[in-house]
Amino acid sequence: MTNAQIGECPPLLFFDTGVGGLSVLRETMKLLPNAPIVYAADYAGLPYGMKSEAELAARVPALLGRLVERYKPALATIACNTASTIALDHVRSALDIPVVGTVPAIKPASALTETGVIGLLGTRATIRQPYVDRLAADFASDKIVLRHAAPELVYAAEAKLRGEQPDIRVIQQAITGLLEQAGGDRMDTVILACTHFPLLRDELAEAARRPMQFIDGAQGIARRIVHLTKDITWPATSEEGIFVTTGDLADITPYRAAFKNYGIGRFERL
Repeated sequence: MTNAQIGECPPLLFFDTGVGGLSVLRETMKLLPNAPIVYAADYAGLPYGMKSEAELAARVPALLGRLVERYKPALATIACNTASTIALDHVRSALDIPVVGTVPAIKPASALTETGVIGLLGTRATIRQPYVDRLAADFASDKIVLRHAAPELVYAAEAKLRGEQPDIRVIQQAITGLLEQAGGDRMDTVILACTHFPLLRDELAEAARRPMQFIDGAQGIARRIVHLTKDITWPATSEEGIFVTTGDLADITPYRAAFKNYGIGRFERL
């Protein structure tokens, strides 16, 4: 497929393991409603949170290289915290277009918390990354940051997008994993450090059973995308977005109704 086949204006490319990146796409569409969209999901590689750093450092740049070659995007967004914390530098070295990453929103959480205790929910791979240690040291050195791996939330979010009821036990376990740590009783802010997790914001807030702020980096990422593409004149009307998967196209069928809400109506396999 050439760029001419998806319109004269180069698209924005969003890349994730599954549908979690829709939380980033949603915020971007509010600011750039007519930008052409290609959303890529590496379903053949799901879940990233269980893979090794070496495997992801090789896999993600290779896939994005193929996507850029096929769709000729103006910019690529790695809408996945795990992939970003491990492979962002590798991808930027491999591509000659701007690449926006997704990292845990520790800086804004530090500014928002009133008690000084912040929770961080992510995949196992994300919460153990030295990159997260550096963010905490740089922006929350005077705060307590409680981390908990909740990879099962990825599947709960995917279920919700399919129109199913997410497993409430999984959501409760994620919140309990933070609250039961020392200082958890004073936690007032929770970072959703996986792009799937904001899709479960309402369910997580209900499971917390007390007022709590849940934040993610989607709005900041959207503003960054706008800044980096400020010289592009977007179409006067929106075009039908493309969803591309590394997995089986038949597996996408249950999500198609949800994708319509994001203007995505074309489905392809990488």
